[in-house]
Amino acid sequence: MTTTMDELRQLYETLLDAWNRRDAVGMAALYGSVGSQVGFDGSTANGAEEIEAHLTPIFADHPTPKFVGKVREVRELGPNAALLRAVAGMIPPGKSDINPETNAIQTLVAVRDAQGNWRVQMFHNTPAAFHGRAEEREKLTAELRTVARLESKVT
Repeated sequence: MTTTMDELRQLYETLLDAWNRRDAVGMAALYGSVGSQVGFDGSTANGAEEIEAHLTPIFADHPTPKFVGKVREVRELGPNAALLRAVAGMIPPGKSDINPETNAIQTLVAVRDAQGNWRVQMFHNTPAAFHGRAEEREKLTAELRTVARLESKVT
């Protein structure tokens, strides 16, 4: 039997996978009709259609880096709502190592729809700048490099 934790982790992994495949349609399909996202640069998009329209030119015109993520917590907010907190790094195209400048803290809020499927209601991706705390940034980068090495062994 799958748990909310398992289902939310799968939703998050599917979201990152859609990004990594540069699949705007697939990524937008994971959102509820009124789902929202806040990107690394602060840009926002609301609703699946707007999210798809926002991502399509990004994927078409920019060689986006690959996300490597690690879930920190999944918390049920009610019978049909949950919160996932994660950290993520990005590996630039043509590279094999994480760029510490693009490490991020990610928050995903999901709600179960009428069919019982989890849908993203909010995905927030914010820089993990750790201003004045270089040791925190280095610690996170080392942790994410370990995740990236583990993932590369699986694929």
